[in-house]
Amino acid sequence: MYDMKISDSVVYIGVNDKTIDLFESQYHVPNGVSYNSYLILDEKTAVMDTVDKRATNEWLKNLDKALNGRTVDYLVVSHLEPDHASNIQLLAEKFPEMKLVGNAKIFSMLPQFFDFDLEGRTVTVKEGDTLCLGAHTLQFFMAPMVHWPEVMVEYEQAEKILFSADGFGKFGALDAEEAWTDEARRYFINIVGKYGTQVQALLKKAATLDIQTICPLHGPVLKEDLGYYIGKYLTWSSYEPEEEGVVVAYASIHGNTGKAAEKMAQILTEKGAKVKLFDLARDDMAEAVASAFRYDKLVLLGVTYDGGLFPCMEDFLYHLKIKTYRNRKAAIVENGSWAPMSGKLMKAYLESMKGIEICEPVVTLKSVMKDADEENLKALADTLLA
Repeated sequence: MYDMKISDSVVYIGVNDKTIDLFESQYHVPNGVSYNSYLILDEKTAVMDTVDKRATNEWLKNLDKALNGRTVDYLVVSHLEPDHASNIQLLAEKFPEMKLVGNAKIFSMLPQFFDFDLEGRTVTVKEGDTLCLGAHTLQFFMAPMVHWPEVMVEYEQAEKILFSADGFGKFGALDAEEAWTDEARRYFINIVGKYGTQVQALLKKAATLDIQTICPLHGPVLKEDLGYYIGKYLTWSSYEPEEEGVVVAYASIHGNTGKAAEKMAQILTEKGAKVKLFDLARDDMAEAVASAFRYDKLVLLGVTYDGGLFPCMEDFLYHLKIKTYRNRKAAIVENGSWAPMSGKLMKAYLESMKGIEICEPVVTLKSVMKDADEENLKALADTLLA
């Protein structure tokens, strides 16, 4: 069991998974991920969510050790995604007197995942309802589309703990030596980011509570400087940039567009800008997307391929669009050897997003960058930074 002290009555029983390569079969997690689960020990005991099936055996050992012979009275189900809910039926069969606590949407969706009799075993809660465990009382707040429709969070009134479901989570096992912000941003933007309006609604509810500890379903328990973490969520969910800087993202077939991107990054850096350069064919796409949301400016350098965009550039722009990229300044550089179309296509993507200021003109390269092209890049950089 990972040794994470929450309180004398609230025990961490989650599991680190360092064997997983792709989270949700698409996001690289080089430092793994944690599946967090908690146990409240009071007159009644309550398990706060289960874990992924990849971690079932270790989680059961952690639970049995923490129970120390006691039984489970309640299983609180915050979210039905399999990385948190895979062991609901197993726990229900292990503790036949246990009640499942959830909202109406949870219980309407539960049979899609499991096949066991819920008759007489459910406690259905709605907005603001409470469940007394003894000295501890859970209060329930609905959080639909953060980031599934059935999600809810729980506030434990005695110890002022917010069990925040996927909110305030991050990639990385709990013993990974890394800062919270970068992997929390990559997690939020790519997984929850589309639902900024719903996150803002949940944050308004959280603002009415005296929260001293946040217990998410992934990543570390947060106890200090909570204003920093909440502030990041306010920024991310409003789609506003965190800071000034430029993401230079390129797609290059034979390396010529890549050289132009490197030159553009050099020009911008020499002009005093903070720059992040991404080769969209090789670098982590989720990090490139998260960085685009982090900074206030974007440069796209793309090539024409089969009359369209090179696939990795199309993928990047697709992800920006579906995650509600907006309120940024952008510049475009296209490359083509006979019939360049990428500039027009990249511009069309940006024009479909809200609040994107596109620098004119689009710079066109023909195959290999020449001295005159460098001058055009410098002029475009001036326009972007103006």
